[in-house]
Amino acid sequence: MRIIVCVVVATSFLAGQDTKPTIGEQHYRVYRGDGRPATFDELLNAAGAATVTFLGESHDDPTGHYLEDQVLRRAHRPDLALSFEMFETDVQYVLDEYLAGLISEDHLISSGRAWKNYKSDYRALVEFAKEHKMPVLAANAPRRYVNRVSRLGAGSLSELSVEARRFLPPLPYAKASPEYAERFDRIMEEARKEQEKRAAESGDKQPPRVQDRTKSLEAQSLWDASMAFSIAGFLTRNPGMRVVHLNGSFHTASKLGIADHLVRYRPGTSIMVVTMLSDKSFPEFDTEKMRGQGDFIIVTDPKLPRSFSSDPPPKPSPAKK
Repeated sequence: MRIIVCVVVATSFLAGQDTKPTIGEQHYRVYRGDGRPATFDELLNAAGAATVTFLGESHDDPTGHYLEDQVLRRAHRPDLALSFEMFETDVQYVLDEYLAGLISEDHLISSGRAWKNYKSDYRALVEFAKEHKMPVLAANAPRRYVNRVSRLGAGSLSELSVEARRFLPPLPYAKASPEYAERFDRIMEEARKEQEKRAAESGDKQPPRVQDRTKSLEAQSLWDASMAFSIAGFLTRNPGMRVVHLNGSFHTASKLGIADHLVRYRPGTSIMVVTMLSDKSFPEFDTEKMRGQGDFIIVTDPKLPRSFSSDPPPKPSPAKK
């Protein structure tokens, strides 16, 4: 039976850091969704029985990326394929050209609009796919169209050309489920409070920019629908294949988001969700926070250095008179 591994990875090691930390079993614990202990082998066996397995990660978690690499290598078969959230649908041909040896890595990075942390976090996966002649799927919506939705709403996509809409799911795409919308609102509120806290600590008196909730949720749903449609289309064109899709954990936690859209595009698809959480409870399972976040939960060591920093640089101190 053919398999695809659809990978959505995002991390970059700190600037100037030449080597990744040595990571092993001591840095993660595997649980089932109800908190029962499990093993990595049990997770792999369960993934082999599902048509689509989602691996949800924290983008700056080095252990999560170590585990993604392990899944790819240990699940490899001659018919395995790899796919990324970080590459967008309109650069699929660029990925294909690189895998075929037609263009250089520099052109893959520039023309493929690879994330700034590509070499530290994604390169090994793409090179493994290239070596083993695995197809690679660029699953996500082009960011320019997601940005348009965040500014003008989902309805504004109808003004795009037929050519542009080739890179998107069928319009109009479905709205987020009530459960997903509730989670989204909670995360947005937490982010707003954190932004206010940072502004206060830095002495920035300018109020944080308030985002339109409806448009922001529609933009989030465009990401989810696009990745789901990419997976569904691949499976339809390639009967008998399986998908392992890596993404930010919010996109699939509790089988919402991408999973919601996938069952609309391809009813009856069997789905398994793995959620990787870097949490202070490590190595214990925090029942209140983690229960039901996936079929499997992997709790990772939060003490390891983050693979990249997304914090803005500190503002310079005012010159002393």
